[in-house]
Amino acid sequence: MPKSDSTHNQFANKAQAWSARFSEPVSDLVKRYTASVGFDQRLAAADIRGSLAHADMLAACGIISQADHAAIERGMAQIQQEIADGRFVWSLDLEDVHLNIEKRLVELIGDAGKRLHTGRSRNDQVATDIRLWLRDEIDVQIDLLQQLQGRLARLALQHADTILPGFTHLQVAQPVTFGHHLLAYAEMFGRDTERLADCRKRTNRLPLGAAALAGTTFPIDRERVARTLGFDEVCRNSLDAVSDRDFAIEFCAAAALIMTHVSRLSEELVLWMSPRVGFITLADRFCTGSSIMPQKKNPDVPELARGKAGRVHGHLMALLVLMKGQPLAYNKDNQEDKEGLFDTADTVRDTLTLFVDMMGGVTVHTAAMREAALQGYATATDLADYLVKRGLPFRDAHETVALAVRHCEAARCDLADLSLAQLQGFHPSIEADVFEVLTLEGSVAARNHLGGTAPQQVRHQAQALLERLEGPGATGHS
Repeated sequence: MPKSDSTHNQFANKAQAWSARFSEPVSDLVKRYTASVGFDQRLAAADIRGSLAHADMLAACGIISQADHAAIERGMAQIQQEIADGRFVWSLDLEDVHLNIEKRLVELIGDAGKRLHTGRSRNDQVATDIRLWLRDEIDVQIDLLQQLQGRLARLALQHADTILPGFTHLQVAQPVTFGHHLLAYAEMFGRDTERLADCRKRTNRLPLGAAALAGTTFPIDRERVARTLGFDEVCRNSLDAVSDRDFAIEFCAAAALIMTHVSRLSEELVLWMSPRVGFITLADRFCTGSSIMPQKKNPDVPELARGKAGRVHGHLMALLVLMKGQPLAYNKDNQEDKEGLFDTADTVRDTLTLFVDMMGGVTVHTAAMREAALQGYATATDLADYLVKRGLPFRDAHETVALAVRHCEAARCDLADLSLAQLQGFHPSIEADVFEVLTLEGSVAARNHLGGTAPQQVRHQAQALLERLEGPGATGHS
C-alpha cells in the first residue's frame, strides 16, 4: 500500500466524521481555533430535543426502523443523564456539541446512532438548536421583565403622593410624584416585553429539514417535527433557514434596549443614593464598601449594570458585522454568533434578576425628595398657566413669571414666599387663589389626566398594570 494511502486510512479511522476526504489531520492549533465545543455544549439539551424529534419523524416516515428509533431514544436518555451528572466527556477533537453527542450515541447503540443524521446537516441542526435555546431564554426574560414591572408598580402605589422634582437637562423643571417617575420605567420595560414577544414569533420557526442548504432527497415531514418541538411554522427556504441569524440579531437588539433602560434607571439610582441627593437607600446586599474609606456604601449593582449595557451593545454590533458580508448559504463565520448571543442572554437575565430583588427593597426618603422639589422654582409653569387662564397670552405669561423668578433669585426666596401684593406687582390679575397652584401638591394634582403625574392617575395606572400582570385583585396584597 502506498504510504499516502496508509496515512489516509490511519487518519480516517480516528478523526472527525468528515475526515475521509482529507489526507492529513487538522493541526492542533486549527482544532483549537475552529472548535466550538467549549461554549456550544450549553446547547446540549436543545440538541438532544431536536435529535429526538428528528428521529421520531424519520421513523414515522419509514426512513429508519422502529428498532433504530427505540435505540436512539434509549441512548439519548443515557446521554442526557451523563450530561446532567457531569460525567459526559467533551472532546475538542470532535469540534462541537453535535459531533460529541453523536459519537457517544454511536458508542452506546452502534449503527442506529449513525442513522440519526439521515436527512439533516449540522447546518440545519445548529440553527434549530439555537432557536430552541433562544426561545426558552426569551420566555425567561419576559417573565423577569414582568416581575420588574410589578415591583415598580407596587412601589409606585406606595409613593403615589410622594413629590420630588422632575428634571430636564438635569435642572429642576416641574414637580412630579415618585410613583409617576417609577411608572415611566415600567412603561419602558413593558415595551421591552413586547419586543421580546415579537422576536419570539420569528425565532419560533423550524430550520430542520433544510439540511446543508438545498433540502434533502429523503421523504421527510418537517411539519411533524415542528409540531413535536412546538414551533409555530417551518422556515420556507432552505438557503435562508441555514444561513441567516437575523432572529439572533433581533434578540440582541431587544436586549440592547432592555439594558439601555436598565442603564438609565441605574444612573438615577446612583444619583439618588448620593448623600448630596439622598432620595433613596439601597439594601446592603446590593452595595459594597471601600478598602480605605470606612464610611462608604457604593451602589455596585446599578453601577455595574450601567457598564454591562455597553457590553450588550457591543455584542449586537458584532453580530451585525458578522452577518453583513456573508454570501448564501452557511459559512464558518456563523460559529461566531454564539458566544456574544450567550453572553447577552446571560447578562440580561442576571441583571433583571438582580433588579427585581433590588427594586423590591428600596428605602425612599420622602422628606429629602420634597425638600429638593421646593428648590429651583418648580411651580413656575403653574403660575404661567394660572395667568393664561386669566386671559394672558402664554408668551406674555411666560415673560411675567420669568421676571418674578429673577426677583426671587435676588431675594433668595421661593415664588410661594411672595406676598399677594408682591405677586400682583408682576400682574394685577393675580388673586389670592394663586397660592393653591404654587404648592407642590396643587401642582401635581392639577395634572389629573391620562398619563399625568397626579396621585389619582398614578394609583389608577399602577393598579391597572398590576391587574394586567397578575390578574384582577392583584393590588389587594403586597
